[in-house]
Amino acid sequence: MTFHKNTSTVKNSGLSVKMTLIMNACAFLCKVLTLPLHVAELIGLLSFYKRVIPVMIYKITLAYNYIMNEKKGELFRNLSKFYPTKGSLRILEVGCGSGANFEHYPTGCRITCIDPNPHFKNYLEKSMAKNDHLVYDSFIVASGENLQAVEENSLDVVVCTLVLCSVQDTPKVLQEVKRVLRPGGAFFFLEHVVSDPSTWTYFFQHVLQPFWYYIYDGCQTTRATWKHIEAAGFSDLELRHIQAPLFFMIKPHICGYAIK
Repeated sequence: MTFHKNTSTVKNSGLSVKMTLIMNACAFLCKVLTLPLHVAELIGLLSFYKRVIPVMIYKITLAYNYIMNEKKGELFRNLSKFYPTKGSLRILEVGCGSGANFEHYPTGCRITCIDPNPHFKNYLEKSMAKNDHLVYDSFIVASGENLQAVEENSLDVVVCTLVLCSVQDTPKVLQEVKRVLRPGGAFFFLEHVVSDPSTWTYFFQHVLQPFWYYIYDGCQTTRATWKHIEAAGFSDLELRHIQAPLFFMIKPHICGYAIK
């Protein structure tokens, strides 16, 4: 995988007016069908799901890593460009989950992990034990929008993989990423995104999104995440749109890194 400066955008030919109306009508129907789940979420009845989701995500992650292993390896080989002049490479993983990326990090890196769900800790510890070539500094329970526990300009690299699809405020997360990165540090990302508007994938991403949101703990399949990264004010951006060999709803991906 060769990275190039981002000069391309996803085509925007779009659906026909008729198909857009059908898509919106189907999406509205799905929203109505998920209304009981919305109410249950508002009154806290789905809080138990925070305990269940780590089990499901852990199993999904194993499958995802197997399929995407080569592309992850190619992406994270670029970490070597961001070593400090002295000391170990300092990495913050936002939305670390079960530690799916640890195997791709160079020996001796110092890792800080952040995730809003404390119930990932047991699975995270399993990954830490398996990947003892790394040094683990801390596990912080916090959202990507609130990295106040991390000092400004203190990290060489921040990593997000399959995280920006479910955060509440993507621009805020990127502001926090820039704050904690040292000048010349890099933000690495691998995210599924919305498809080309002319495709059936785009149609079904929008129609099925209400169900997808509740099945996958707030995940959004309709985000043009690359636009937020482009607008975040990084000094340099290496970004690619790729089609991952996955379920059609999450085939469209972006990957790359942005330099502070």
